Amino acid sequence: MPETSDTVSSTPGKGANAAAARAAWCAWLENERRAAPATLIAYGHDVADFLGFLTTHLGAEPDLAALAGLRLADFRAWLAAAASEGIGAASRSRRLSALRSFFRFLARREGVENNQIALLAGPRGKRHLPRALSERQALLVADEIGEAAPDIAFETRDIALFSLLYGCGLRISEALGLDCRAAPRPGSEAPLRILGKRAKERLVPVLPAVREAIAAWLARHPNPAPASPLFIGARGKRLNPGVAQRILRDFRRRRGLPEHATPHALRHSFATHLLESGADLRVIQELLGHASLASTERYTAMDANALLAVWRRAHPRAG
Repeated sequence: MPETSDTVSSTPGKGANAAAARAAWCAWLENERRAAPATLIAYGHDVADFLGFLTTHLGAEPDLAALAGLRLADFRAWLAAAASEGIGAASRSRRLSALRSFFRFLARREGVENNQIALLAGPRGKRHLPRALSERQALLVADEIGEAAPDIAFETRDIALFSLLYGCGLRISEALGLDCRAAPRPGSEAPLRILGKRAKERLVPVLPAVREAIAAWLARHPNPAPASPLFIGARGKRLNPGVAQRILRDFRRRRGLPEHATPHALRHSFATHLLESGADLRVIQELLGHASLASTERYTAMDANALLAVWRRAHPRAG
């Protein structure tokens, strides 16, 4: 049976050119995988860096036989060298992804088999905790953000939008994706139906104050037809997320709020304040639309940090 284009039966010979294999891999990424130009540049540089490291590490320019014989310690030495140069965990993780792709290509096209790279654990980045606003700060945004709007209509729009973000814990894309037909109405207790990431649907309860804020905006909405965008810009089109972010940026600077006061921080604040008030973590997971409880558990770390800060300030022996 003739060989397929993806595999070879020969084993790598001593002296076979690793740099040529890298060039062939880059061409494969571009022509067959249709990798983005930025990915081609980054991945090509990453593997070139690896081959350059091996020249020093092994004492000679590597050939395919040398690549096949690399040990786990050799791969670890490369990552350690990158860390010692101050290259962050995210960049080292990308380099490792590039290298794994290169070695998969070598196995299929060049017959270079090296299972040691599969045993290499990727670098772990720092887990950044979401930064929430205080209750006072979040309420200030929700209640007063419309103060600099050019007219009363946009003032009510801004208050409705940011009340919704904080009151329901929505992502900015979820809020701006709503049409008027989905708007929660005063007097109703029907939950808000949200289509989140990966088309996952969830139901979110809506506070009366949020319903009132949205009703005030709908009363001034120039075209509140069911299929119209709930939140629109000056030209009547669906409001752009960048405009919403700029509105909050200008407000936080006028009012002296922290720089992390963003639309997404209101979602974090929603979760944090619920947790501080005793809400169950599983409930918060459902309200936020997290696929995994691990995503929601970050808020428990935030709450623990807040408790520790209070203890340090208040306990007589904490100092």
